Amino acid sequence: MKKPLFFGLIAILSAGLAQNLPSQTPLEKSLLWEISGNGLKEPSFLYGTIHMIGKDDFFLTNETLAAFEKAEQVVFEIDMEEMSNMFVQFSLLMDLFMKDGQTLKDLLVEEDYQLVQTHFEEVGLPMMMLERIKPLFLSVFASGDISQEGLSSGEVVSYEMEFMEMAEAQKKDVGGLETIEFQMSIFDSIPYKVQAEMLVESIKAEADSSSSAADFDSLVKIYKDQDLDAMQQSLDDSDAMTTQYESMLLSNRNTNWIPIMAKTMKKKPSFFAVGAAHLGGQEGVIALLRKEGYTLRPLHNQP
Repeated sequence: MKKPLFFGLIAILSAGLAQNLPSQTPLEKSLLWEISGNGLKEPSFLYGTIHMIGKDDFFLTNETLAAFEKAEQVVFEIDMEEMSNMFVQFSLLMDLFMKDGQTLKDLLVEEDYQLVQTHFEEVGLPMMMLERIKPLFLSVFASGDISQEGLSSGEVVSYEMEFMEMAEAQKKDVGGLETIEFQMSIFDSIPYKVQAEMLVESIKAEADSSSSAADFDSLVKIYKDQDLDAMQQSLDDSDAMTTQYESMLLSNRNTNWIPIMAKTMKKKPSFFAVGAAHLGGQEGVIALLRKEGYTLRPLHNQP
């Protein structure tokens, strides 16, 4: 199944992984949750995003806009303001490349390498430019859902960028639950050969355009239905190659976020915008916050 390509580098994979443990009780259908109790003087809010979505499918309800306005700061998976720093951008550019001079040709059998080469040359990207780039970054360009034409024409919308623009307009503080350096370190924790195999699989899935389009449309529908349980079930069919990195890419990150969220909410009411795949399940953010004594209440959030 081809997954939507989410905004944020780690989200490329974490969005395609779901906890294997089901929720103890079904979650009510909502992307917007109020966080209260456990000593909080004012509530904060949790919103599940899909990092990239078609313009016609994008929606923000009055309830979401009201919750956003009540918050004094907006917190993303990573600090969006940090990404505009030229030094950070330069460091990120340097981290695109594999270490020790390895190339994609070193990692793949000839048949798979030719598949990758043909794919990228058809979209105008010669392999000589891509040989040393970490394969998971190449997965960004392997997806038709995030074509340059789609981005430049405004056909694809990012919830994070929309929330960032709203935060700037309302002069709200902006923060992140983890650093871009941390996200980059996770990429280096996945063997390059495994990354290369994932890239090949993503290109093969992209080639099956009718099936991949139907799968993507199904996942977008689940997102618009705000059905976190169905979303998690939909993502449970990830192949074994990616599932073995589930804890690194999803569960461990959720656990790491909880004390940061607690400290942040204690200082001032916050609006947390993270990928919806992080919310559900026994190891999801909703369950983990409840375990810490917070009350999480779904808010009516219908378009």
